Amino acid sequence: MATDRMTAVDAQMFWMSATIPNDTFLLYVFDGVPDDIDGAIAELIAAARTSADLSRRVRDESRWHYPDWVPATVEREYITTHPSGAWSDCLSAVVALVDDQLDARVLPWRIHLFVDVTDVPGIAGPATVAVLQITHALGGGGRTCAPAAVMFGRRAAVEPIRPRHGHPALLGWRSIEAARSHRELLRDGEMGRVPAPAAPRPPLRTNALPTGLRSMRTLVFDRTDLAGATVTVAALSAISAALAGQLSALGEDTSALGAEVTMTKPGPRRAYNHFGTVGVGLHPDLAVPPRRAAIAAELADRRARAAHPAMRAADRAFAATPAPLLRWGVSQFDPAVRPAAVTGNTVVSSVNCGPADFAFGGRPVRMAAAFPGLSPMVGLTHCVTGVGDTIAISVFAAESAVGDVDEYLERLGSAFS
Repeated sequence: MATDRMTAVDAQMFWMSATIPNDTFLLYVFDGVPDDIDGAIAELIAAARTSADLSRRVRDESRWHYPDWVPATVEREYITTHPSGAWSDCLSAVVALVDDQLDARVLPWRIHLFVDVTDVPGIAGPATVAVLQITHALGGGGRTCAPAAVMFGRRAAVEPIRPRHGHPALLGWRSIEAARSHRELLRDGEMGRVPAPAAPRPPLRTNALPTGLRSMRTLVFDRTDLAGATVTVAALSAISAALAGQLSALGEDTSALGAEVTMTKPGPRRAYNHFGTVGVGLHPDLAVPPRRAAIAAELADRRARAAHPAMRAADRAFAATPAPLLRWGVSQFDPAVRPAAVTGNTVVSSVNCGPADFAFGGRPVRMAAAFPGLSPMVGLTHCVTGVGDTIAISVFAAESAVGDVDEYLERLGSAFS
């Protein structure tokens, strides 16, 4: 069995990209413009060549087997330069890039460089913006920000992947184990030893098929501006107030408003996509302090449930799924089917990029932002991204989801004050 065989969960993400585009977009803002752009690009390429994550691509040649990760040499074609302009022009260009998804069999990632960008929040003069577009098979922003920072000069080791490959012959036994563990989970839930699962939410207009103008926006804060709660809880509380106000004005009932929140799985990283999504109530009817407390309590419950052995047993069974069976299952997904209930009315992710200890061409990083993609069931996504003491709240929205995105952003900014 090839040691570089793709894990089942990463292969699922790769195959699903043919139906739902899911490239990850990470945006870095550097203070100023390098004196030698070509030299800075050459340094970037040289650093990327030393990365095990960034110097590989997908090989998928047999419908009977999982894809493999094979070596790839990073060349100049991995870096694309774009015309300069204002910050708003840069974000509009990134929206357009979403429609130009990568073929991970050829180019699993690409850097888009915007040089001499003006009007960037928190930057007095011109800035350089580097947008990393990377296949989700290599993980979401929470994973890919680590090799990205090393590519830009951070001196640190990237947490290795310890893949779990289950032989298809073990699927029957692993399934029995998973079923037994699930019954234990149900009993533990009845006895109050583990929190109950999150209740599904009624879909709102944010869950309709995204149509109309798509927009990306950012709000930028100092970490101290979000005191009184964790950054994620503070952001969820503000999103609750802003989204409830926006949707109520559009005639929606927001009493059961909730978010689909990404959460890293406990234990060693067994795949690039080592995370799950959980439903969290946003409690827009509560004042800020009790709302934050309620959101924090729900997040704690979701983490406690995710730590139950039944979840690991389910992962082991999934890892043993034969490639043809999983490939067939992915092909059966119909994005036109509208469920009666959803996990959340918007998606909220968090990405911690660590200290602001990297640069591009000698220009220090000042801000990072990530933009989770839209899907047939989610027309509004958010990401809370931190680098150093700077926190960016990014919004990616379709007009069908919130109407006027700038009106929504104004509500969101006010909710933080």
